[in-house]
Amino acid sequence: MTADLRFAPATGIGSLPGGDAREAARTATGSFEDFPFLAELPARGPGADMIGRTAGMLVELYARVEPSGWRIGDRPGRDTKRARSWLGEDLDALEEFTQGYEGQLKVQAVGPWTLAATLELRNGEVALSDPGACRDLAGSLAEGLRLHLEEVRRRVPGAQIVLQLDEPSLIGVLRGQVRSASGYRTHRAVDRQVVEAGLRDVVGVHAGGPVVVHSCAPDVPFALLRRAGAAAVSFDFSLLTERDDDAIGEAVEGGTRLFAGVVPGTDTALSDPAGSVMGVRTLWRRLGLHPGLLAEAVTVTPSCGLAGASPEYARKALAHCAQAARSLADNPE
Repeated sequence: MTADLRFAPATGIGSLPGGDAREAARTATGSFEDFPFLAELPARGPGADMIGRTAGMLVELYARVEPSGWRIGDRPGRDTKRARSWLGEDLDALEEFTQGYEGQLKVQAVGPWTLAATLELRNGEVALSDPGACRDLAGSLAEGLRLHLEEVRRRVPGAQIVLQLDEPSLIGVLRGQVRSASGYRTHRAVDRQVVEAGLRDVVGVHAGGPVVVHSCAPDVPFALLRRAGAAAVSFDFSLLTERDDDAIGEAVEGGTRLFAGVVPGTDTALSDPAGSVMGVRTLWRRLGLHPGLLAEAVTVTPSCGLAGASPEYARKALAHCAQAARSLADNPE
């Protein structure tokens, strides 16, 4: 599937500042004519944050906010209802601004391992501490995502939906760096094959559609994500080192798309668009890849979500991504 797949040249990661769903939808759709995304607005509070939003999608599992974070409970409470209400509000706004739209549309949810590393069980430990709970959580997430994708297709029938799974805790899960409730120890590392299989099960819910896995941590496991079925890998370009070269080269040659996060996610002075993708061109030369592949292999994004930015900067950053992508296409060398 990945070898023939074509992605648009630029898009956002997901989160935006503020709390106005219509304004966010206007920004997310207006910035990228051929690859808008469903905006997330965590500033609204619990239930609009990435964990709460995805917890609200779960099927037959419910979560509520405790002082320590999100915890699985017995029945849907006000926190679940609030999360679902805000998601409905965001979908209403997206539908309004995508009337007649045909093309790629990205929606985001937290992936199974970051969810397992964050959602607490009744005893206060995260689900990652219990392999059975991890399996149940992944199954519930897969079914919830299936229903969510159906809803998006119904609202935007001309869209080719791209599903992004956010996995910021994936490296910590693989390395045994997720802390216990006491904070005095860490949960043991999860076997790479188990991690890969869990991801593959959730990726598979978007049958026939592409899945992007996003991680803004160092040492992104490109090969593992590719084996799990990811059509693209989204990452913070500034965190790459030459240790990643071989994995990136293999990914590109295997047809995996790179979502290169080159535009800072918080307010800063932006360089000219060509300067923002200079590092991508340098990487290409170092890998000995053909410059003509650049536009086919790279989608330009912010380095991470823009929730911590000012509204004005967020709009500028998204526009900058589109301009940088054009620079890459017009002058790959």
